Amino acid sequence: MKLVGIWATLSSVLSASRFTTSLPGDPLDDNVPRPVEGALWSKVLPSPVSSPSLLAFSREVADQLGLDEAGVRALLPTLAGNETNGLVPWAANYGGHQFGHWAGQLGDGRAIGLGELRGQELQLKGAGPTPYSRRGDGRAVLRSSIREFLCSEAMAHLGVPTTRALSLVVTGDRVMRDMFYDGHPELEPGAIVCRVAPSFLRFGNFELCASREDVSLLRALTEHTMATHFPELPRGDFAALLREVAERTARLLAHWQAVGFVHGVMNTDNMSMLGLTIDYGPYGWVDDFDPSWTPNTTDAQQRRYRYGNQPGIGLWNVERLGIALLPLLTNEKAGGPAGEPADVIDDAMQAYQRTYEKEASTRFCSKLALVPSPGNIELVNSLFTWLAAEETDFTLFFRSLSTLVAERPTAIPDGVFYASVPESHVREGIAWLGRWWDALPKNETQSLAVKLNATNPKYVLRNYLAQEAIDAAQSGRPEAVMELLDVMRRPFDEQPGREKYAARRPDWARTKAGCSALSCSS
Repeated sequence: MKLVGIWATLSSVLSASRFTTSLPGDPLDDNVPRPVEGALWSKVLPSPVSSPSLLAFSREVADQLGLDEAGVRALLPTLAGNETNGLVPWAANYGGHQFGHWAGQLGDGRAIGLGELRGQELQLKGAGPTPYSRRGDGRAVLRSSIREFLCSEAMAHLGVPTTRALSLVVTGDRVMRDMFYDGHPELEPGAIVCRVAPSFLRFGNFELCASREDVSLLRALTEHTMATHFPELPRGDFAALLREVAERTARLLAHWQAVGFVHGVMNTDNMSMLGLTIDYGPYGWVDDFDPSWTPNTTDAQQRRYRYGNQPGIGLWNVERLGIALLPLLTNEKAGGPAGEPADVIDDAMQAYQRTYEKEASTRFCSKLALVPSPGNIELVNSLFTWLAAEETDFTLFFRSLSTLVAERPTAIPDGVFYASVPESHVREGIAWLGRWWDALPKNETQSLAVKLNATNPKYVLRNYLAQEAIDAAQSGRPEAVMELLDVMRRPFDEQPGREKYAARRPDWARTKAGCSALSCSS
């Protein structure tokens, strides 16, 4: 049964979060930025906005929540933060390692949870300040909100585990932001995204408890996490939880690499305990294949979160989670002793590495319509060496392979290079294509083409496409956001008339703000 029209009210269907009803909260409700100790969340009301309007929504997420379009529109006051309908909104308390350094308490500085609907938490991002806003205003601007809304859904349609986005609301208010951190702030349109996930728990939730040596709070949080989100694991087997999270994280990172996605800010407070992609800030898809590329201007020098480093950072973050769980790993687990804590963490890290190697090998071989084997993995590795030597479009190259299976290739597919390349490089590429073609199963041309197109997307949310939608929305054509979302709903399909959305990054977008690299400003 779906909620329809004016009868749709969140207060009638939204239940209190199991996170807030099961775990200690902040006794204060003054919403003043401050250290919050002995508590995992704080009560906080969204701040009303002046003139909210619904710019876009995801019909798939609405359907998952039992809502139709009229129901979503009827919820606009709540999705804008203007009405709470008797709910008890909250902000979570967590810490994190940022760019490799412990940052202490961070928390939901502009995210406010509403409650649960059909097992999913609903959270407003950009709905006003919380006790964790520090010096921020708790708001979000339209450009970053469009990017988060679109990418949440684009990733889901690619099959990548992710948080989702129900709605994108324009607030009617202006927000001051210094987009380039160069001392020239400007007023920008404000917006709010309603994010949806089974849980927004992060590695940083556990790290903060451990950093304060609050073992009882750490235990309560971990036991709640296992009972609520990992009921299949033996009760009290914290080593099993760490290993499961490690394996989920490894599978997620392999999927990112296979589609060419770069998160940009893999701090531990942006790592989901459920193995979901969470917090879409300065993300991007690799255009010309470059393992050293990062979309984050803040990381331009260190390049800690570059494409080629993401799997290693995932492992490093898992180790941080293991260290946070150390006080619990010293105890006995269900069914026997957990062993030395260092060994338990090492086991989880080895599980991550094994899982990543297996998943990445499977995914990258699948992108070539091959099965993992030493010879085929060597073929993948030699391809990446070739791709990185000259500016070659990652998505277009893999998509073009389906057109080459009928007969042994004698040329590089048109349009995959960003500039003229040496003839020697072309010859090397043709030689590689020949080796690849020889490795393919024969007499399966049609099925191989179908398989390749089902694995290699034609449409991904390139930064320049997102920026074009942002520019259109800010210029009075908000429907461009839903147009782009509709394309991203079917990333593996041919969509006649929409070929422009599959084009490689144009030259003008190489240096245009928002079209290649982005700041963390939002």
